[in-house]
Amino acid sequence: MASASYTAKDITVLEGLEPVRKRPGMYIGGVGATGLHHLVWEILDNSVDEAMNGYASNIRVTLHANGSSITIEDDGRGIPIDRHGSGKGARSAVEVIFTVLHAGGKFERGSYKTAGGLHGVGASVVNALSKELVVTVKRDGASWEMRFKQGRAAGALRKLGPARGTGTRVFFQPDAAIFPKIEFDPAVIRQRLEIASYLHKGLKIAFEDEAARAAVVFEHHDGILDYLRAIVGARAARPVHETPFTLAKDEALRVDLALQWTEATDEELRSYVNGIPTGSGGTHESGLRAGVGKAIRNFIETHNLSPKGVTIAADDIREGMTGVLSVFLAEPQFQGQTKDRLNNPELVSAIDGLVRPALEHWLHHNISVAEAIVARIILASRAREASRAAQAEVSRKSATSGRLNLPGKLSDCTNPSSEASELFIVEGDSAGGSAKQGRDRVRQAILPLRGKVLNAESASLAKVLENKELSDLVTALGCGLGKNFEIGRLRYGKVIILADADSDGNHIATLLLTFLYRHLPQLVAGGRVYLAQPPLYRIDIGKDTFWALDDAQRDATLKQHANLRGTPEITRFKGLGEMMPKVLWETTLNPRTRRLLRVEIADQIATDRIINELMGKDASARFRFIMERADEAQELDV
Repeated sequence: MASASYTAKDITVLEGLEPVRKRPGMYIGGVGATGLHHLVWEILDNSVDEAMNGYASNIRVTLHANGSSITIEDDGRGIPIDRHGSGKGARSAVEVIFTVLHAGGKFERGSYKTAGGLHGVGASVVNALSKELVVTVKRDGASWEMRFKQGRAAGALRKLGPARGTGTRVFFQPDAAIFPKIEFDPAVIRQRLEIASYLHKGLKIAFEDEAARAAVVFEHHDGILDYLRAIVGARAARPVHETPFTLAKDEALRVDLALQWTEATDEELRSYVNGIPTGSGGTHESGLRAGVGKAIRNFIETHNLSPKGVTIAADDIREGMTGVLSVFLAEPQFQGQTKDRLNNPELVSAIDGLVRPALEHWLHHNISVAEAIVARIILASRAREASRAAQAEVSRKSATSGRLNLPGKLSDCTNPSSEASELFIVEGDSAGGSAKQGRDRVRQAILPLRGKVLNAESASLAKVLENKELSDLVTALGCGLGKNFEIGRLRYGKVIILADADSDGNHIATLLLTFLYRHLPQLVAGGRVYLAQPPLYRIDIGKDTFWALDDAQRDATLKQHANLRGTPEITRFKGLGEMMPKVLWETTLNPRTRRLLRVEIADQIATDRIINELMGKDASARFRFIMERADEAQELDV
């Protein structure tokens, strides 16, 4: 079979801007909404470049009433209007910039120190893909205009008349022959403009949406610090520390950085190079992450804060970290024309070398803030290790059916999943029976613990989840564990531990608190966990009855009411099961008369260490603790 002829006649040479119209996806990524808006970013970047290099301070963007055309104007130097080249081929610089690929003022370092548009294709690509484009330039005391259609000049550059000031205005309407749908999104444009105002503090950007008759001006004097505050606020993630870490260097490499750790479960880092968002990251982000990791680890080692029983991973350090990184380079190497990823290999060590010493110095000079960040990191590492086994175990138990299989021993309230509902974790069947009879059935649920509560600190997570009491508690709460945790699925507003007011009760309460702190730390941090305060003594003097939580309160009550007639009758409760339901309601369950202690963590690092020492597998720390405090134990229940 003879092959088809293939000769020089089959080679097509596309002239001028024809390649752009033939293959627009190569230059703007596609002809959908993203590609359409990319046209705006190309012209906007040119105006921002003027501001970035100190030549402009105002940019105005107008989305016209038809929704398909835009004007972008700045008060920069104005595009040069003199002729480029010599002889018959000489054209105005305006025409060259808008009709020739790879033509611009950013290839040489003299005109721009840093710039977002470096390929010299932005203006010409927008022109090539526009039905109509009009450039108006103010410079040298006059105003000049040039019109284009589908990338070709529709006339020569003409002088409109005298004008004050300098600047460039570009109007363009994308070509319907290229884009199937031409409809700019005001919200997308507005967001991009606001981000630009954050990255270039002092720059004022006005946006007008003619169709909506809405106008707004963006100007942020604190730059990326304002941006970081806006991101943290929008994510509704509570900050771990109030004052963010900031770094500003303006040398050969200009770097602006703001970091803040929050209680969010993911990392949020937004990076920019010469004002261009790098959504796919790159070498500048790699350098930042390396510097942050080294600084945190050095601080932990220096202050001996390494937690026992877990290994801190890089992801633990960055969990909850929210940051904005803005880098300005003379010669950035982007991946593709859409500039979504930075490839400069030297940036890894350069950013690392700036961030690590600066962050480490900041941590050492802000110890309380640093310890709060380290506590957050330790919490993340423990949650990660816990979730490894929990994810499989909880998924296996909860995915067996679409409905929630509640434990049979749970006496649920009629209104779970409301903020006013409460779950009482009660020690023993006897106490559970009294609590069930005395409770408010509408909003109070009772979960009695019938067996031994496992020490969650000394056992593997697999063992913890095999323990029926703890497994039933997780199921009753409904919010999952580890990575499966969702606070929105929590079935109760309050989780209340109700144990006897003696040493055995204290032991059970401690075991439950250890489990909640290690495996459901979000409940403790969110102020959802409480300790009930049942009385240990009932004191009857004549017709009056008093309740005392402990010996000290008993003695104080007797002293305070010594003037009352009658011999005091003191009843010591051996356990909650001895209380009549009505008494348990009045003293412990009734929101109007009860006393609850909210579980709060003042110092997470200290709490983590104490729990590990007193509840962990190593008995030596417990022995030391007991021996050092033996003289404080005046009375023990044996």
